[in-house]
Amino acid sequence: MGIHQTAIVHPDAQLASDVQVGPYSIIGANVSIDSGTVVGPHCVIDGHTRIGKNNNFYRFCSIGGVPQDKKYAGEPTKLEIGDCNTIREYVTINTGTVQDIGVTRLGNDNWIMAYVHIAHDCQLGSHIIMANSVQLAGHIHIGDWAIIGGLSAVHQFVRIGAHSMIGGTSSIRQDIPPYVIGAGDPFRPVGINSEGLGRRGFSPEQIAQVKEAYKLLYRRNLSVEQALTQMQHLQEQHPESAKAVGLMLEFLQTSTRGIVRP
Repeated sequence: MGIHQTAIVHPDAQLASDVQVGPYSIIGANVSIDSGTVVGPHCVIDGHTRIGKNNNFYRFCSIGGVPQDKKYAGEPTKLEIGDCNTIREYVTINTGTVQDIGVTRLGNDNWIMAYVHIAHDCQLGSHIIMANSVQLAGHIHIGDWAIIGGLSAVHQFVRIGAHSMIGGTSSIRQDIPPYVIGAGDPFRPVGINSEGLGRRGFSPEQIAQVKEAYKLLYRRNLSVEQALTQMQHLQEQHPESAKAVGLMLEFLQTSTRGIVRP
């Protein structure tokens, strides 16, 4: 298809030769798009935005807009999107701010459904699924393989750990550790995403030790500090599961907002 005759592509934009741009879409001057990417009709991609290979932007996306932050003063902040992402209708993704690292990032192979908003300075990993109308405030970090149900809202500066699973219409105000599954307003953890871990190649032993780490954190009446100490012992006792448990351990050691509680 190439570039439709009604599309407006700034002459300074850098598009690979096989990029497709649909009718009435607009591509700004500081945009670069790598090979295999398809931009549907009525999309706007602007700002200092770099997009990788084989992405698919459906109709009416708004990508690379300025931050919705009153402190923003026109600085040339950035948006970086990796490869093989699916971005559905009416998704909005903003550039970063100088008050943070100045870059909003989206990794690879993410599935972002309709009406999702990804605000300034969010740092998203890979293989994430966000269902319709998930709303991310600024400065949020989401780990690989996380799943967020539709109509959920996430408070600014929250971190969501890898392999976690959040039910629809949840309200997340504190950090969600890796592997945790739950839902609610406020969000309440109920267990670990053992089904998802099995699908991703975690062994039964690794899943068992991740479950034990969850119990130390939420079921043993321990403080977070006590649970961390017990998780370190768990790593020593089960070296084949040390990396899996270590993912939760590192997350907890670096949490600044505090974690969700039952």
